[in-house]
Amino acid sequence: MELNEIHIDVLKEIGNIGAGNAVTSLSQMLSKRIDMNVPEVSLLDYEDVLNSIGGAENVVVGILVSFEGDINGVIFFLLRKEFVHLILNSLLGTELQGFEDISDMEMSALSEIGNIMVSSYVNSISSLTNMAIDITVPCINIDMSGALLDAVTAEFADAADKVIFIKEKYFCQEETIYSHMLLLPSMTSLEILLNKFGLDI
Repeated sequence: MELNEIHIDVLKEIGNIGAGNAVTSLSQMLSKRIDMNVPEVSLLDYEDVLNSIGGAENVVVGILVSFEGDINGVIFFLLRKEFVHLILNSLLGTELQGFEDISDMEMSALSEIGNIMVSSYVNSISSLTNMAIDITVPCINIDMSGALLDAVTAEFADAADKVIFIKEKYFCQEETIYSHMLLLPSMTSLEILLNKFGLDI
């Protein structure tokens, strides 16, 4: 499957709209004003993804959500320590010293945030394309980014060999934080999605 510049531009626009809705939901959830740069959306190989998120040994929170319906695939959020600290401090008033000390309640709060943000992305795609898309309950884990990505790609081997990679930069008060989202539609779903915008592969 070959994607040209027009295909990639459409995927970038979908990512931009989804990211905008997600940051609005995050701002409401945390009761904080959060601004965001235009997200960087690119189509990457798995190895390039690892390089873009700080290397395979960088410890992060991974939140995995499957989507199904008219199209299917997975969305994978990778949250760095600074982002996690902002969420937990805003919701629970806790100070995150390290991922090894995180509690079950804090994990639950992160899972809920991930669910809300993924829902915003999926709802954006659904509204843009008039397709019915449902999401599953989030699966959350803390590990090195390489291990998390390996597990996802092994389980969803039928997904496209390229990942739609969305890097987001947020500003909240005096803090600057980042998150990364990977969108992995199945090959058939990617074709259906682009067809909705009048594009053939």
